[in-house]
Amino acid sequence: MTSSAEPLALVVDDQAQMLSIVSFALETQGFRCLTARNAERAWELFNQQHIDIMVLDIMLPGASGISLCERVRSVSATPVILLTAKNATEDRIKGLMAGADDYLTKPFSPRELALRAQAVFRRSSPASDETTLVNGELTVNSAVRAAFWRGRNLHLPDLELRLLTALMRRKGEVTSWAVLLNDVWFTSSEVGSRAMIKTTIYRLRQHLEGEGAALILTVRGEGYLMPDAGNPQ
Repeated sequence: MTSSAEPLALVVDDQAQMLSIVSFALETQGFRCLTARNAERAWELFNQQHIDIMVLDIMLPGASGISLCERVRSVSATPVILLTAKNATEDRIKGLMAGADDYLTKPFSPRELALRAQAVFRRSSPASDETTLVNGELTVNSAVRAAFWRGRNLHLPDLELRLLTALMRRKGEVTSWAVLLNDVWFTSSEVGSRAMIKTTIYRLRQHLEGEGAALILTVRGEGYLMPDAGNPQ
């Protein structure tokens, strides 16, 4: 959060008109805005100020919005919404796999974008009543946005951390595909969703390794189950 009461948004698009439209829409919902017309300038601004949310166009001169999203996600959990004129399923999947929190296809309603940005920003703030989740030797601390296996920091990317958190909140229960899409990707669209979830589950299991990976079970046709391993005494 910025020192100001208003969260700071970084809007990145190579079209001046689109920068104005998006910035105005976000300002109506209480955001302050910075703008950039390419990924290089956006990265400079990102490193100069605390950005609370980013709205990125995929088609940028030079580095793409997806590349910028991956770069941001490698160092930060800052929420990212991607915009694109493309409507192909492949582009949507690439964006979400890069770690984007939401995705809108042009043309879109500026008010819908602003409301989605507000919702994504709220969701990025950890709930105070569940700062620490524990399942056996696995711990997620949302206050520091980190996961630990037997005391070792797993250094999970934000997407995998959100997925692990969703499973831990429902330990002992089957977590459906639809619930994971809503909690982790903040969408209800099922286009390409199973392949996207499977890939992220695979990466999460790689981070956990061995006995930790065994805590994530596939329930065919339904979703995933994390058995309740209890809390260490």
